Amino acid sequence: MATEVKAEKEITVEEKLKALYELQKAVSKIDEIKILRGELPLEVQDLEDEIIGLTTRLEHYESELVEIAATIASKKFEIEESRMKIAKYQEQQENVRNNREYDNLSKEIEFQTLEIELCEKRIREFSASQESKSADQKKNTDQLSERKLDMEQKKGELNEIVSETKQEEERLRENAKEIELLIESRLLTAFKRIRKNARNGLAVVYVQRDACGGCFNKIPAQRQMDIRLRKKIIVCEYCGRILVDQELAGIVPAGME
Repeated sequence: MATEVKAEKEITVEEKLKALYELQKAVSKIDEIKILRGELPLEVQDLEDEIIGLTTRLEHYESELVEIAATIASKKFEIEESRMKIAKYQEQQENVRNNREYDNLSKEIEFQTLEIELCEKRIREFSASQESKSADQKKNTDQLSERKLDMEQKKGELNEIVSETKQEEERLRENAKEIELLIESRLLTAFKRIRKNARNGLAVVYVQRDACGGCFNKIPAQRQMDIRLRKKIIVCEYCGRILVDQELAGIVPAGME
């Protein structure tokens, strides 16, 4: 434990800055790979969710159509029953003994006729609903087929990109982990916080044309001198990014190639 503490103390500010910049390069490369993949992972997820939704909707249509068909069949059965009753009552009217019995049978015939009309009206309504839902079912079925094709295409594109970049990304992640071990936890936490808040993911930048390489605000000459001396970690007073000089970043200034 004492050896580890001693080793940490022996790491100079310059070495910390180098480690931070190397870590920044590694994570920036990983960011580039993610950008290369673009929105494909999200697009695939959205398509999968939409397919689940369409499948569920089609299941509902199927159960509703089965229920409507059963209702129409039931109404048709009721119509046949009413017709049979009408035929029976008409036959009984021929053998009635008085006007009262005849009138009662006439009322029953009238009632059954109204029942038939009501059932026929319900059949027309349910048939229209059946036709509408069948059209919606077909539309959703076609849409589902299209979405499945889209998803297969997007998955193919994503898998191709992942297979091409997987090894490189794994290597970069391992490299980043190794570099993180060289950086004290407080500084590493600060690096991650700055990177999270930075729009382009840059927590460490080098000075470009006397300005911060992140926000491009001018840096005073004395502060630039301090950055080149590498005696302390200096951050941009505007954006909070950690600043390093071009030489440490391996950049050859213009005119010195």
